[in-house]
Amino acid sequence: MALPTTPTITAFERSPDRGRGLARDMRVRWALEEVGQPYEVRLVSFAAMKEPAHRVLHPFGQIPTYEEGDLALFESGAIVFHIAERHQGLLPDDANARARAIAWMFAALNTVEPPIIDRSMAVLFERDKPWYADRLPALEDSVHVRLGELSSRLGNADWLDGAFSAGDLLMVTVLRRAAVSGLLEKYPNLSAYVARGEARPAYQRAFDAQLVVFTGKP
Repeated sequence: MALPTTPTITAFERSPDRGRGLARDMRVRWALEEVGQPYEVRLVSFAAMKEPAHRVLHPFGQIPTYEEGDLALFESGAIVFHIAERHQGLLPDDANARARAIAWMFAALNTVEPPIIDRSMAVLFERDKPWYADRLPALEDSVHVRLGELSSRLGNADWLDGAFSAGDLLMVTVLRRAAVSGLLEKYPNLSAYVARGEARPAYQRAFDAQLVVFTGKP
């Protein structure tokens, strides 16, 4: 019988988030830590990300990627879903609860994250444009619509649907981008939700591992 292959993921050699754990490899690291799966990391420079060798793994020249045996995956959500399906701990056993957890995975990446990213990109790259002052309030309104809806749905619950799942893992990583911009201040229950995610031992191990890349200090 063949021995299991240790998966290898890719991450930024020099992450633009300066070690704050906002890059998408953090989601994959956290998922692997939650299920107790050892993994290796191959650091990739911005130049190497656009080279043919990396584009074989990720056609859009981004990170993370995931390699395990003859399987190669890209897109953080797809990778987390693969990990959750292969290991216990991130998806419920009950079929209906499992389907709802998967729905929350899609909601995090397809509904909540896009307006947060749009706002972040405008702040980073459009600040000197003549339309920036007029555009930013509309972008922030779009973020607050989604945050308000999510806050109402979460209420006083610890997690989105019963026990912690891959849906929560992805949602917490998405909301952390809003938190660093102060956009969660109006939503104490979402701030507390993110804090619960960050307090999980698996999250802390993943965060420490990615921080080492930036600081060079274990």
